[in-house]
Amino acid sequence: MVDKPTVPIVIFLMGPTAVGKSTVAEHLFESLDAELISVDSGQIYRGMDIGTAKPDQELLQRVPHHLIDIREITESYSVAKFRDDALTLIEKIIAKGKTPLLVGGTMFYFSVLENGISKLPGGDPEVRSEIEQIVQEKGLLYLHQKLTEVDPISAKRIKTQDTQRLKRAYEIFTITGQPPSSVIAESCPQNLQIQYRKIALFRPREILHKRIEVRFMDMIERGLVSEVEGLAKSIRKPEILPSMRSVGYRQVIDYLYGKLTDTEMIEKGVASTRQLAKRQLTWLRNQSNVAWVNAENSNLEKMIVKYLESMNIHADRT
Repeated sequence: MVDKPTVPIVIFLMGPTAVGKSTVAEHLFESLDAELISVDSGQIYRGMDIGTAKPDQELLQRVPHHLIDIREITESYSVAKFRDDALTLIEKIIAKGKTPLLVGGTMFYFSVLENGISKLPGGDPEVRSEIEQIVQEKGLLYLHQKLTEVDPISAKRIKTQDTQRLKRAYEIFTITGQPPSSVIAESCPQNLQIQYRKIALFRPREILHKRIEVRFMDMIERGLVSEVEGLAKSIRKPEILPSMRSVGYRQVIDYLYGKLTDTEMIEKGVASTRQLAKRQLTWLRNQSNVAWVNAENSNLEKMIVKYLESMNIHADRT
């Protein structure tokens, strides 16, 4: 068991989708005397089980996870709410003398937990209506060009096709009169004295790509289409819900609407998941003080525990 330092440690177990984070977390649960907090923007939703690779009930009984199944798919859950919930849980876990182990692939959640979150303005229905009208009349490319004029930093980061983030960025500018990148930079202070230890799992690219393909096919065989169909049947426009825009779910919805064949759905689902993994790895490579661990290593648990004991071991990721 790892001795507890004077300043409590919070562990981030990160990595791209399908790299094997859940299995590693399960193995670390007892050796670290930890409590797990899910850092997954899809697993918060009840009923989104197969497509989010949510731990099954048998595993959740043995290894409880916080922040799973806490919202209906029609409900919102902001990053600010995640930060508040996670910090509250961290404080409680530390008070028990245990180690908070945060596991998942929603990198923005990890970021705001460590660095704080800006005091972003709430949505304004009138402004959103105006932006919708701009998009309908002049298109997303025009809106992206407008954002480039007022905030080239955000425009460079947000792709034209990223409809939700593009509209939100321009909404922030319209409401505040300031570039969204400047607003986001104004972070609120951290309110717990803790140390973060960041561990990133990786696998060779070809192996990770194969795991993504195999896992998506397994999701299809286990009933992903039926899961999405059941969730969407009582909702007027499921495709506009943030929950249903998750990778895998949006491709299945397009299939249910007849926009994709079953083959196209699978191809696009696998391709989108691989693109997600690439974005996750890009974000991780830009982070500081990350210990990279090859998930192909058979001694993963021992390596991670050794790192936490020494506080200065960084696994070679070559």
